[in-house]
Amino acid sequence: MEIRPVDLRKIDKYTNNLYEAVIVIGKRARQINDSVRQEYSQLLSDIVTGPEDDFEEKENPDQLKISVEMEKKPKPHLQGLEDLIDGKIQYRYKEEEK
Repeated sequence: MEIRPVDLRKIDKYTNNLYEAVIVIGKRARQINDSVRQEYSQLLSDIVTGPEDDFEEKENPDQLKISVEMEKKPKPHLQGLEDLIDGKIQYRYKEEEK
């Protein structure tokens, strides 16, 4: 995997501090990960499987192909970071309950 440095000043422009940026990126990464997980489950549910044999595990080429395609997608934390740097994330604080 390629290692790419990120200028922290770019991140700091969109949040009040770096720690806040980590929280925002993390929440965005969870959203992305949840949607990818749903997509993966949907694709797997569309695959027709034969009769199950409890003693023997057989490889399913369709499932393997889907898994390889999903692994090629960008990682959620990197996509969340890019979304913040590109200004695609809007966040706000929860209102304090009185």
